[in-house]
Amino acid sequence: MSLSFVAFASCEDKENSSSESRTGIENGYEWVDLGLPSGTLWATCNVGASKPYEYGNNYAWGEVTTKETYNWSNYKYGSGYDELTKYCTKSSYGKNSFTDNKTTLELSDDAAYINWGGKWRMPTNEQIYELGHECYWEWTANYNGTNVAGFIVYKFKNEKEKMNWLLGKLPSRTLSDPHIFLPASPCVSIYGELHYADIYWSSTLVEHYPECAYYIYINSSAKSDGLAGPDDHVRRWVSRYENSRCDGYRVRAVIPGKK
Repeated sequence: MSLSFVAFASCEDKENSSSESRTGIENGYEWVDLGLPSGTLWATCNVGASKPYEYGNNYAWGEVTTKETYNWSNYKYGSGYDELTKYCTKSSYGKNSFTDNKTTLELSDDAAYINWGGKWRMPTNEQIYELGHECYWEWTANYNGTNVAGFIVYKFKNEKEKMNWLLGKLPSRTLSDPHIFLPASPCVSIYGELHYADIYWSSTLVEHYPECAYYIYINSSAKSDGLAGPDDHVRRWVSRYENSRCDGYRVRAVIPGKK
């Protein structure tokens, strides 16, 4: 995979210059402004994808290229959960008791920055939390006629709308409203049931358990009836779970806000 920072085709064919569209281009890739308190701008597609409904690439946490298999035997920063050589806060997890107390990916290990360049970064755990608490998540089995399942994420327009939603009144949205779409891959459960799920890395290490990093977890079985509140989002839909860094998951890039 080339790591050049030359601009590539954006997730959409061209930048929409309308001020109402709340979209723009950074280094060849499209972002959308959801109006979040932090000012964070979210990419409209995954790293490795060219359209919002494409799944994109998988990356191990701290790695910037793809590979066929993801496990401790071929992980860049440690051959086992207790053999870590970078990003380690506890000596019991470090190789030869190694620690460096680094808890956020450096740019050289950030798959969003290395593959897209410019201001693009992998989201922090705090940015994931904000996305879960400040936005309305709507499940769809067919995003924009593509037959791809996942969540459409809209910003609440105000606190009143959020409170009404908690009381069971769903916001009215269309795809013309500012949003991002997080596709979920089809998979089969241990019971043989088809469902949809996907995982998106953050750039944040789990300090008390440094073999792991935080991620967004989305799945169709938790979509309920569309009436779950923000706490349910974080706990069930966009849960900030922790998982082994050697595993390969998706990356959705952000441009950090100034707030």
